[in-house]
Order: sequence, then C-alpha cells, then structure tokens
Amino acid sequence: MRVPLSWLREYVDLPAGETGRDVAAKLVDAGLEVETVEQLGGGLTGPLVVGQVLTIEELDGFRKPIRFCTVDVGQANGTGEPQEIVCGARNFSVGDKVVVVLPGAVLPGDFAIASRKTYGKTSHGMICSGEELGMGDDGTHGIIVLPPEHEVGTDAIELLQLVDEVLDIDITPDRGYCMSLRGVAREAATAYGLPLRDPALLDVPAPNSYGYLVKVEDPAGCDRFTARTVTGLDPEARSPIWLTRRLQKAGMRPISLAVDVTNYVMLELGQPLHAYDRSRLDGAIGVRRAEQGEEFTTLDGVKRTLDAEDLVITDSSGPIGLAGVMGGANTEIADSVTDPETGQVTGTTDVVIEAAHFDSVSISRTARRLKLSSEASKRFERGVDPLAAAAAAQRTVDLLVLLAGGTAEAGVTELIAPGAPRTIAMSANHPDRVAGMEYGRETVVRRLQEIGCDVYGQDELVVTVPSWRPDLAEPNDLAEEVIRLEGYGNLPSTLPQVPSGRGLTARQQLHRRVGRALAGAGYVEALSYPFLGEGVFDQLQLSAHDATRQVVRLVNPISDEEPALRTTLLPGLLGALRRNDSRGSHDLALFETGSVFRAGKQPGVAVRLPADRRPTDEEIATLDAALPAQPRYAAVVLAGAREQAGWWGKGRPADWADAVQAARSLAVEAGAELVVRQGQYGPWHPGRCAELLVTLDGVETVIGHAGELHPRVVKAMGLPARTSAMELDLDRLAAAGGEPVRAPRISTFPVATQDVALIVDATVAATAVEAALRAGAGELLESLRLFDVFTGEQVGEGKKSLAYALRFRAADRTLTAEESTAARDAAVALAGERTGAVLRGA
Repeated sequence: MRVPLSWLREYVDLPAGETGRDVAAKLVDAGLEVETVEQLGGGLTGPLVVGQVLTIEELDGFRKPIRFCTVDVGQANGTGEPQEIVCGARNFSVGDKVVVVLPGAVLPGDFAIASRKTYGKTSHGMICSGEELGMGDDGTHGIIVLPPEHEVGTDAIELLQLVDEVLDIDITPDRGYCMSLRGVAREAATAYGLPLRDPALLDVPAPNSYGYLVKVEDPAGCDRFTARTVTGLDPEARSPIWLTRRLQKAGMRPISLAVDVTNYVMLELGQPLHAYDRSRLDGAIGVRRAEQGEEFTTLDGVKRTLDAEDLVITDSSGPIGLAGVMGGANTEIADSVTDPETGQVTGTTDVVIEAAHFDSVSISRTARRLKLSSEASKRFERGVDPLAAAAAAQRTVDLLVLLAGGTAEAGVTELIAPGAPRTIAMSANHPDRVAGMEYGRETVVRRLQEIGCDVYGQDELVVTVPSWRPDLAEPNDLAEEVIRLEGYGNLPSTLPQVPSGRGLTARQQLHRRVGRALAGAGYVEALSYPFLGEGVFDQLQLSAHDATRQVVRLVNPISDEEPALRTTLLPGLLGALRRNDSRGSHDLALFETGSVFRAGKQPGVAVRLPADRRPTDEEIATLDAALPAQPRYAAVVLAGAREQAGWWGKGRPADWADAVQAARSLAVEAGAELVVRQGQYGPWHPGRCAELLVTLDGVETVIGHAGELHPRVVKAMGLPARTSAMELDLDRLAAAGGEPVRAPRISTFPVATQDVALIVDATVAATAVEAALRAGAGELLESLRLFDVFTGEQVGEGKKSLAYALRFRAADRTLTAEESTAARDAAVALAGERTGAVLRGA
C-alpha cells in the first residue's frame, strides 16, 4: 500500500515538521512494515510552468517526426515573448495547455535543462511528459495536456503536486484494514495520540424500495450489497489533476472519470467498488454461485471458465462480473467518442454503483484458481469493513455529481444479511500475563478503545470488536493489540531459566560431533530441500524393487517436478556438487546430515488433534504412528582434488578411499565398530563400492555404502568424472555405538613395530586379511595399517601384495623382540589359514 503523506495529512493533523521518515518510524513502532519512504520530486527545481501552444511547425527530413513549437509561458521567461521549443510528441495541438520546463530548471534524475540547438533549430526548454517529471504512467506515454481552465504561467510544480513523500507499506494478511488511507490514518492517529477525521463518517440516506433492483441468492457469499445510481454524467468530463495525481502516487493508473472515482474511494475507505454502465444492464442485478463450466469474459478481455464455487454478479443476460475480483467486459464504462461529422460526444452517462461485502475465503479461492489477482480481491481476501459499503457508495455518488455534473437518484438499495457484532470475553489482566509485565486495566481499556473496540466490565471485560477488524477473534488477539500499541520495545528481556540436567540429547550431541568431524576433515555442509522427483531413481540405477523407491508423495508439493519426500540424501548433495562444478568450483567435498522419509507398508491416517486442550498421550501416539519413519542419514560427495598440488607435493585427486574414510570418521564419533566390505549397490561402481556394516542385536546389519559412483550415473546426472560418495544411516550407527566415546589410554611404554607383506589372490579383499591379522595378533596389537598394495610379475599373475604395519605395545611393560615377533607370526598364520595369505619372500 502506497500512502502519500500529503493525502494522509487530510485525516490526521500530523506535526508540521514531521517528515515521511518520522511518520514511518512511528508506524513501524505500531507494528506496520514500512519498506521504503519515496521522495517524489527530489532534486526538482523550476521554472516549471503552464504554457499554451501557439504554433506548431512540422520539420521534415529527419528519421522521426519533429515539431517546432512556440509556447506562451506568460512572464515566466522574464520577457513575455513566446518560447521556442523543439518537441517530438504528437498528442497535443495548437491551443492546448501543456507543462513547460524552462532553461535553468533541473528535472528528477539531475537532468539540467538548457537552451540547445537540435534538428536545425534552437530549443529553449522542453514540453514535458508525466514520466519525465516522475509522475508515473498516465496511460498516454505522451505530453501532459492540461485542462483549459489553468492559467498560463502557473507554477506546475505546485499544480501537479510533484513534491511529496510516499510511504510504501507491506500490509500483512491480518491488517487488511490498512489497505486504505482510512486504516493507515487510524494507525497514525493512534501512534501520535491525535484525533482521526474518519472519511467514512458521511450522511447516508436510508435504503428505500425504489432503488435499482438487486437479488442476492447466496447470503453466505454476499452478506451486504449496496446499489446507487447516478444519471446525466458528462461524457467529456475528465478526472481533475488532484485526483489523478493521488491515484498515480498510490501506484494506480488513471483511466476515466467514473473508474478513477471508484478507485479513489477504494484507496480512501478500503471498500472495493464497481461502476456499471446502466444502459448495458439487462434487468435486475443478482448475486449467485456460478454454474460449473460457465464461461465469462472479464474486463481484460479474457474468456474464463468458472467453477461452481465462484461467486458472480449477474443480470438477465448472465454473468456481468466476477464478484470481488473483476468486472465483465459487457457492462464496462464506455470511453467517450466524438462523432467526426457532428462533433457530438457520446459515452456513458448513467452508472449503477455497486458496493458489496463478499466472503473472503470465496474471493481468495476464485482469485487463486483463475490466477487473477486484483486490487479488489487483495482487499476482500484480507477482510473489508462491511459497514463501509454504504459510505463508500455515498462518497462515490458525491464525487461523480461534483466532477461530472451528474444527478444522484433518490433510490437506495441496501440488502443486509442478519448478523450481530462480534464480542470477546477477556480478563482485564490477560495482556499482563501474555506480555510478562503489568499494564493495568485502564491502559488495556484505553488501548482497545483506540482501535475502535467497545469495552465493558471490570475484572472480566466484554469487548465488542469493530467491524473493520475481522482478525480479532480471541483474547490473545486483543492482548497483541495492547502490547503493540504500548510498544514491543518496552517489553522486558528475560532469559529463560534452563532446568538443571537438561542439555542436548545423545542424538543431538552425535549430530553436532558428526558435523564438526566432517567440517574438520575439509567437508563443507550443504543443506538441500527434502523433496525429489522419482525420475532421479533411474539416474541412480536403483532396481525396480529397491526400498528407496517407496516414497511419500505430497498432496500439495511446492514443485510438480519434485512431488515426493526424499528417501536418500544423495540427489540433493549431487545436485549441489553439479551446480558448484558448473560455476567453476571443481575441487569439492560436501556433506549433509538430515532426515529421510520411509513410507510404511500401509499409509497412515492422521487424526485431527484438539485445539482446546493438550492432546492425550494416546492421541499423540496415534498421530506419530501415522507418520512415515524419519531416520537421520549422513552423506558426503567428493570430486576434483582432495589435496592441492604445490611446492609441498603433487597433491592427489579425491577417490573412493576418501568416501570410506569419511564413514570411518563417523563411526569413531559414534563409538561404533564399523565393518567395511566390498559390496555392490545402485549408484556405486561395482568394483569400487564398499558395504558399511555394524552389529545390532548380534547381527551384522548394512547401514550404508561408500565408494566411487558408476560412470553411467555420473553421465546421467552431469557430474564430474570419478565422483565419489558415501551415505549411511546415522541412527543405526548411533545404536551400534553403545557406551559414550572414551578417550584412549596411552601406554608410557615404547611401541614395537613389525611390518609384513602378504601375497594373496587378487580377489581377496584387504579387509578380510586385516580382520584375520587383528584376530591373530591378540591383545598386544595397538594398531594396524595397510600402507602398500603391489601387483606385478614379482608376485605372480592373479596375485597382489598387501603390506601392513603392525604396532604392538603392552600396558605394563616393555615388549621384547621375541614377544612382538611371536604376535606377528600368530597374525600371519591366522591370515594364511583364513585367506590363503603367504608371507612375501618366504
């Protein structure tokens, strides 16, 4: 909502020195969101005057039409002689009054005006358009042609109200009454403690039986309908400058007098109106629901197919308006047309004015379904004051009579559905308890009366809500009004008292440790949307029966391309990796931890929980049972260089081993023993895929996979070559961890290192050899590390050599060479027994 400060001052006597920024600060304190304060006419200096075109000479020989004009500007140029000006516009004629800017003036945008030679003539100034003066769009995109009554030489800056301040306010859905000057003025008056001149306080004649006939078939959709008729309008009448300028400052384009007046009153009072050409109406006006599939052409010339929920305005011929949204093309106000032979001007002379109140939900659904948002629908959606309809219709009639010479017919139609004012019972100290500070009954009553409420009672208040505040429905709404008017900044800051013994849960602690561990290893956290399209499963080469394909679909997804909740973190992470790689970041290591959603065998049906009490444990359990399983996963993706090249070395690329190591790091944080085996699954390369297992309830359970992605997956998803990834079930990993992680106890005795190189078949997994070595070495083994893998003629075809470093240490003594050698031999012996390993060189 754009609010010109000059217009706002008509309803509130703001202090003379208050600027737009001062008013904005007050409104922000009152809870409104003022986005900007626009300075109209900033940097504009005259002379800028009214001139009259005396002569026009057409200049030929140029690529576009050029006119050399002489313009009478009175004594504004200091000589009284006509001003010579070159102009390219075509929408004015000899005798027209125009706006002239003279040399020495500066237009908005620091555009200085001086005499200059152009098109073979010297131009002493410029004939101005509205856009050049920063007035906005007037629909002509041409020179401003003023009404003939304005005198030559008049200061155009004041005439056109070019200098002003406009507050651009973002109106939240609960503040629909502020989508009008009346509503904003009410807030300004309250903020400054000043009286309000309510523009809706008009003398309105009582309804009678000889007004235009109206029939409302759906009182639930339209509970109030006012109709007034004005006849004898002058079809040549134009909107005065003050009206068009207010519309432009408020962000609306002037169209014609009748339409401009209805728009002006809507901005002033917040009540949308519509004016019908009475000569085009066929019989009585009706309000009903549309027939399913009924077609209707709106003012924008588009034929629309209606739904049975849509509310329409009709006459005997059918729909003539989409209630609360847009009028119909067949009854719109006709533009004035001059007969070239007789000079007679024809146009709309009689209008029927509609001021109605429609159901906000119905209007909102219609506007969204048809994707037809209008100024009227925006207001009806947020709530319009139903009692303002009669005043708005009267204000429209008064302006049309004043500006177009019309006559208001005595007939007044007003249909009102039965209803009563809304009341709310509230304890006088309820705002005190909500805010945590003491206001007192007098303050509560005073603030509620300031927003238009009638308040009765002492300790228990009965509050009658004003008609323009449909958002006030319960005591907390009233408490919020008191608190905001007293000032949010005055609320005390009180830190919550944390009960002892309530820190992070074990699950939360693990989540933090995992994030810190991966970040410390050089990974960057990426947060992706928890939605995916099912086509990604084909890109990941998952089998048709894979459990990951069983998704939970959303009834109302944000994007039709991603209608399901994710069952894996990889699509989002790989998408982030692809975007970053396409933008020039080729060395990437990303991670994410988050929930995935697993559909149950039978879809659950959620119960509707009560709002008037705390749900019981059984109701909460029933709701939880209807939800899909939501285990927490962790995943990493890598591409490019893992270690950068430099003076320190050649660096190395990221590979499958880095993905496996990320899984090992998470297992350390969880205190779980992770088993890594060669595996084969979906998106991973079958020869470079590790299966990640933990022991749960005595059974080895697969909790994830790590390794290099399959080349076909890389190609299908547009990923860098040799991209690696890891994903595992973090909740299962935590369940396998058992006791909290304990710091290792370091022995003070020296370590004994023994290296062994074992030759095994190329098909034997290194993890199997490692497991055998650990089991055979016994409790003296402190650590074991694979440091070399060799293949070649020296070890034979189909063989490979695995070299391990074994570290032995005792907690209570220094080991002898015999003890460490015996432990090594035992390890080698068991490895030979289990895997067929032979000591190299033996």
